[in-house]
Amino acid sequence: MHSFEYRQAVALDALPVLDAAGLCGHILDAVSSGWRVLALFALPEPGRAATAAGECGGPERRPGAGLCCVLAHDAERRLAAARTAPLAAFPSLAEACPQVQLFEREICEEWGILPEGHPWLKPVRRSPDAPGGAAREFYRVDGGEVHEVAVGPVHAGIIEPGHFRFQCYGENVLHLEIALGYQHRGLERLLRARAGGDPRAALRLAECAAGDSSVAHATALCVLRERLLGLEELDPRTQRLRRVGLELERLANHCGDLGAIAGDTGFLPTSSWNGRIRGDFLNLTAALCGNRFGRGLLLPGGVAWGLSPEECADILARLTAAGRDAAGSAEVMFGAASVGQRMRGTGALSAETACALGLVGVAARACGLERDARFHAPLSELPLAGADAPRTGRSGDVFARALVRRAEMADSLALVADDLGWLAEHPESVAEREAALARTMAASGPLPGRRLAVAQVEGWRGEICHVGVTGPDGEFLALKLVDPSFRNWAGLALAMRGGQISDFPLCNKSFDLSYCGHDL
Repeated sequence: MHSFEYRQAVALDALPVLDAAGLCGHILDAVSSGWRVLALFALPEPGRAATAAGECGGPERRPGAGLCCVLAHDAERRLAAARTAPLAAFPSLAEACPQVQLFEREICEEWGILPEGHPWLKPVRRSPDAPGGAAREFYRVDGGEVHEVAVGPVHAGIIEPGHFRFQCYGENVLHLEIALGYQHRGLERLLRARAGGDPRAALRLAECAAGDSSVAHATALCVLRERLLGLEELDPRTQRLRRVGLELERLANHCGDLGAIAGDTGFLPTSSWNGRIRGDFLNLTAALCGNRFGRGLLLPGGVAWGLSPEECADILARLTAAGRDAAGSAEVMFGAASVGQRMRGTGALSAETACALGLVGVAARACGLERDARFHAPLSELPLAGADAPRTGRSGDVFARALVRRAEMADSLALVADDLGWLAEHPESVAEREAALARTMAASGPLPGRRLAVAQVEGWRGEICHVGVTGPDGEFLALKLVDPSFRNWAGLALAMRGGQISDFPLCNKSFDLSYCGHDL
């Protein structure tokens, strides 16, 4: 493996080219030494022969592709990467290293490269109704009093499509299998086609990866491009405006989640209040950039919007009021004995399980794992107002996930207030505006050839990872997006084991995962 600092771009030719067994061995050794898998994906090599179709392969021909793996060591703030030559199959690591099982299925589905020995080789995003034999069937538990409950993919209201298959004994859930893919849009392929020649159009696509994480995905794509180009760290104004967008996104969604959790415990006061307060945070994002979901805020190399001292003062006053209301709503919720009793012990995950699955974000931190890209892969050297370490829980249940959200909201309020105060005291000068324009123009230029870079951004749901690899002409050979939902849906499935089926809505809200973020 080639090791490098997380902000660096590295030459593709610096990555060792291993055989399949060698790459798998390196992954297992690294994971046992404290590393985790950021991404495992197919890396095409133009001009080489097409790979064998494999068990999951579609009818279309594909260029020859090998594997590329990127690992992260959070404590050391380092990454490592290696690749293989084009291949048709490789030994599966899914049983020994569960965090790669979805990556392996995805590689098989999209490229026809077979992970030999994979225990459950089902489609990740392609239609489950397509022909493909037993590998596409659902896992079933047999027994005299065992029954099956199928939910979705069509749900009531405006919920996105996803299918949940429960194997139950009475009310007790023995196994939950989650089938997604109904929102598959081929986003990575669209981004590869746009990102090289039209970066602003690619940015608009990235904002649609998961609509509630528009700022986080746009930030990741901008940072990836800036690192590939070797741009120096951005100026404090740009960094602070980007952070305001990220933290307002976190505030709105954490506030909405606490309200939804309250609703599923039957506690209507917080459920009702937070619907309105969430709107206040969304309106602050609209005051920042003209869009309630933060779309259009970012540009490669900078931001598209600025704030005057008067606008900073207005947003800060509204932020203070919304923060006070959110804190009061949460205090009432956590002070209700019925709410605490309903959340404690429900949907619990152990730290060992969360680590084995590679969970990130709130779901991981609620189990005690200190995984927060704001700390292990910070985007800048700006001071962090509030907490000096990731907010974590111990019990890994709904109660812990709610507590982490509450604590992170307080930290986000402090961060945004600090940034708004700085921006108000440092209005942009003409020279700074000209330098920012020059930087955005440079960031929109052609990308260097045969480079690899990684962007890690802590979205409100968890770590978003974008990996980009360019070919000889500077166009993307691979642009891999890993949304936190891709990692965390398996955590929800395991959190339901041994619980009651009536716990599912509450558990589901406490994870609050994205269907389209998984499907891409």
